[in-house]
Amino acid sequence: MSSAATRLERRDSTKFKTKLQLLLVEDNADDAALLLHGLRKAGFEVSNSLVCTAADFRRHVKDELPDIILADYNLGEWRGVETLEILRSEGLDIPVIMVTGALGDVAAVKCIKDGATDYVLKDGLARLPEAIRRALLDKQERALRHQVEDDLARKVDELARSNADLEQFAYVASHDLQEPLRMVVAYTQLLSERYRGKLDENADKFLGYASEGAMRMQVLIKDLLAFSRVGRNGGASGAVDCNAVVDEVLQALASAIQESGAVVTHAELPAVWADRTQVAQVFQNLIGNALKFRGKEPPSISVQVEKADQQWLFDVTDNGIGIAPESAENVFVIFQRLHTRTDYPGNGIGLAICKKIVERYGGRIWIEPRAGSGTTFKFTLPARADDRIEVQP
Repeated sequence: MSSAATRLERRDSTKFKTKLQLLLVEDNADDAALLLHGLRKAGFEVSNSLVCTAADFRRHVKDELPDIILADYNLGEWRGVETLEILRSEGLDIPVIMVTGALGDVAAVKCIKDGATDYVLKDGLARLPEAIRRALLDKQERALRHQVEDDLARKVDELARSNADLEQFAYVASHDLQEPLRMVVAYTQLLSERYRGKLDENADKFLGYASEGAMRMQVLIKDLLAFSRVGRNGGASGAVDCNAVVDEVLQALASAIQESGAVVTHAELPAVWADRTQVAQVFQNLIGNALKFRGKEPPSISVQVEKADQQWLFDVTDNGIGIAPESAENVFVIFQRLHTRTDYPGNGIGLAICKKIVERYGGRIWIEPRAGSGTTFKFTLPARADDRIEVQP
């Protein structure tokens, strides 16, 4: 029994539920009177109905919605255990305690499996009041648990709708802003070219600021659009050969690799179940960052993998400038930068896209602490189709 039920049982039992609406399924009037006498003596204020046929039971249970049902196992025309099936068919959650003269172990176990809360023998009615209190406590706990589950499900739905609305806004805003901003960029550049040197020095400076700001805003909007498209435009998932994907990424980054003198190695990589383009985005952002944020030594980048339950655990390690432990979470937040644009270009969008892609397939991405310089990014992706957990964007 849960701790909540234990706490409730510590209360004065006669104060827990003094009023009791009871539906009694019994064909022996003397037995019924004995049951009611025992309950009233135990502190219950009982109001009850007595039925002995299935038709009467169905009518009374729907009309009265009793707190609890006491049912004799053997009746003249039917068995009290059949009340459980009627309650299921009506969608009612009412505790049922079987009260019978004799009940074998096998029959008792079957009653509990079928949904009975408890059973009490008629020669042991002293246990009945406590069985009723326990049944009512269990029902109260079930109701509370269902309410919590319903509240949680509602909040999850609200959060999903809110996220979808925010993503739709980001997509529409970034998409619709591109054309007017393109006009601003074009005309500020035209003004700068046509009137440079023809006005005073401050005018040239102001035109430069305007042109630079407009172009920076254009890049920001394109990055925001790319981020919002992760959850919208993911292609069909399938088996993705990570060896081929990494080779393509290295070919795309060949110029930066050659310029920096980087050495990039990778183990024999597995196939994952995802969208090929998005897997390529993850590797390209992580390897590209390792090339960008390099130290004095030529970059040394390694891609390794190991099996972790039903997922593949990848790690991308470099010998670059590293990331402070206190910034290990912030780097995955969109537009969060740890360095100025003059030191390192970019808008802080790449790792946010990586996180969104990885989590879309039920994985996670994080930074592993390293002694000295360098950074190790770790992320997981599902190994098979039925391992993938689609996360709503």
